[in-house]
Amino acid sequence: MQLFVDQLTNVDFSYLDESRGLVGETWLANFALEGELDQQSMVCDFGIVKKTFRKWLDETLDHKLLVPKHSASLSITTSNGTTQLTWQSVSGEITMSAPEDAITLVDGDCITPETLAAWCQHQALQLMPKTVLNIDVSFETEHIPGYFYQYSHGLKKHDGNCQRIAHGHRSTINICKNGRRDFELERAWCEKWRDIYIGTEEDIIDDINGIYKFAYEAPQGRFELSLPKNNCYIIQTDSTVEQIAQHIAQVLKSQFPEDAIQVKAFEGIGKGALVSL
Repeated sequence: MQLFVDQLTNVDFSYLDESRGLVGETWLANFALEGELDQQSMVCDFGIVKKTFRKWLDETLDHKLLVPKHSASLSITTSNGTTQLTWQSVSGEITMSAPEDAITLVDGDCITPETLAAWCQHQALQLMPKTVLNIDVSFETEHIPGYFYQYSHGLKKHDGNCQRIAHGHRSTINICKNGRRDFELERAWCEKWRDIYIGTEEDIIDDINGIYKFAYEAPQGRFELSLPKNNCYIIQTDSTVEQIAQHIAQVLKSQFPEDAIQVKAFEGIGKGALVSL
């Protein structure tokens, strides 16, 4: 007998890729449980399944940096609760220092929906009662008919896990000019922000040899991140979705001062900010 929960929840995170560098992502998680019926004639109560796996995904993947621990591109050490890593990508070297809870090491030499699902299956099975004999986990992206971009960021003022300096999202955007969708503007911004790190100017502590180094103190500890300038986009404010939408709207308004501009920027799936100028 099999019990399934499609699109149980979504996870927003970033991961390290040998070709793309630091990649922001949003994946929907699907679970299927195979097992025997218990005294309630259930493989497992839906309430238990949803509560258990949502909590586990939140603690293990959501708002974290996922790192393939068997990649030859990785050098990593952890001491006194702080993890330091160096990653070699095609676009250049990435270094990071952060509280170890901000990083999840995943078995494998790359992060894909398949490799992450295989790693999750073994972990998730340990959380279920003995009537559950096997778990199938899969991840999928939101269907976005238009354009989308993938960005990473960190929000030092956030009380929760958004303060982690390298977590991200896969997001779409709607841009209207004089009340009509402008797909060309949407395409241009999504191309500009493909695999981008949106950094706050005041967090830059070094700018040398084509590298930005960001650092800040947050409630969870000290965070530092260095990556190639070509992979960064710097704004004057915090990189909340509200400020991102405001920034895009202001840039467009400066380009088209006589036009009414509306920007609907998403942060992952089904949430975001709307700005009209």
